[in-house]
Amino acid sequence: MAGNSARDGVSVTHKVLALLRAFDAHHRELTLTELATRAQLPLATTHRLAGELVKGQALARTPHATYVVGPLTWDVGQYAPGPRNLTDVASPFLHDVYAATHATVHLAVREGATALYLARLQGNSSVPVVSFVGARLPLSTTGVGKALLAYAPDDVRREVMSDLQRPTAYSIVQAGQLARQLADVRRRGYAVTVQEMSLGTASVAVPVPDPHEQVVAAVGVVVRSLRRDERRLATALQVAARGIQRQLALGLPLDGMTS
Repeated sequence: MAGNSARDGVSVTHKVLALLRAFDAHHRELTLTELATRAQLPLATTHRLAGELVKGQALARTPHATYVVGPLTWDVGQYAPGPRNLTDVASPFLHDVYAATHATVHLAVREGATALYLARLQGNSSVPVVSFVGARLPLSTTGVGKALLAYAPDDVRREVMSDLQRPTAYSIVQAGQLARQLADVRRRGYAVTVQEMSLGTASVAVPVPDPHEQVVAAVGVVVRSLRRDERRLATALQVAARGIQRQLALGLPLDGMTS
């Protein structure tokens, strides 16, 4: 029966988590029907639980009667261990890159086969992007994603290449071509994308190694066009990455951030 928390042995907690997981980078605003479909829950159950989540500010209602992630979910997420430490360490260097480029600046880590965005700096003149803090975007179509994927374990690269995403017509969908690009990343020290995640944008990103030279993150910028700025942007990012690495060497803890 719809609304029965014991139905098929599925707990209320499981259903609430399913509702929260229904939101992602491409589904930031959902109607009740869409929310129920993505959570694989009955409409009546979704309506009841979503209403309770709205009261608790874990979800919010928009003027269009759709649902979005609420302020409580965002606030609690700021206290997650591990990545927050990295964000704090990286913050001054991200601001330096923004001051030098006025581009959208990203900090991301690898979470499984996706790039998890920990920080984003963006000004009025920055290029509009689909990313936001907490977004999980494909490794193969983003600058920070390629910088992370180039140094990921072999099994992760195989997993990504077995199911290449295509957000735009310019996204790389041939495993061999992507493998060559990743080899270029390791050779020259930075990754680039051109309209592979969003039309009208390009990106440059570099890996961030820890004191043991293990890649733990990536920093990148998104611009309208690389033109002749590719090398200049890469150099600015590499300076930032080295700065972050030096700060990590001071002994600040980094809990596991990749899987």
